[in-house]
Amino acid sequence: MAVLDIRLYPDACLKQVANSVEYFNDELQSSVSSLIETMQNAPGCVGIAAPQLGISQRIIIIDASQRKGVKHHGMQVLINPEIISWDSYVIGREGCLSVPDFTGNVMRAETVIVEALSAGGQLQKFEFEDFEARVVQHEIDHLDGLLFLDRLVSRRSDLFVRKNYKGKN
Repeated sequence: MAVLDIRLYPDACLKQVANSVEYFNDELQSSVSSLIETMQNAPGCVGIAAPQLGISQRIIIIDASQRKGVKHHGMQVLINPEIISWDSYVIGREGCLSVPDFTGNVMRAETVIVEALSAGGQLQKFEFEDFEARVVQHEIDHLDGLLFLDRLVSRRSDLFVRKNYKGKN
């Protein structure tokens, strides 16, 4: 396991479609472990995708469990995730480890059903709602070479400079 450097926009690897995972071996487990450790090392992080670490594989980790009052499934490792259905749309603010200086308003499905493989290769199916649905859609976009910047409601009025808050002394 290792905390890896997060690739920042406009790094070319963030705009590439990631390769499907075909082998569930030690190399995959090492990538998953590095993703988890890197995500846990980034305060407030609720999701990460392999391309953000320069790994061209369809792997995401999501974990909305630290957000109070948010319905969640705990930490999930999703390999080759695919959204198979969605319902309703809502606009919400998003940020990204790879775009640290900005946030933006993005329209996303309010509920999604996702099929994915676990780190052990077992097929899983989840229904994600509200904030957790937004997180999983954001991370799946990374696998397709998309950033929240590509989905802004309006490029003119829905991109904001991120506010940095200093901790209390």
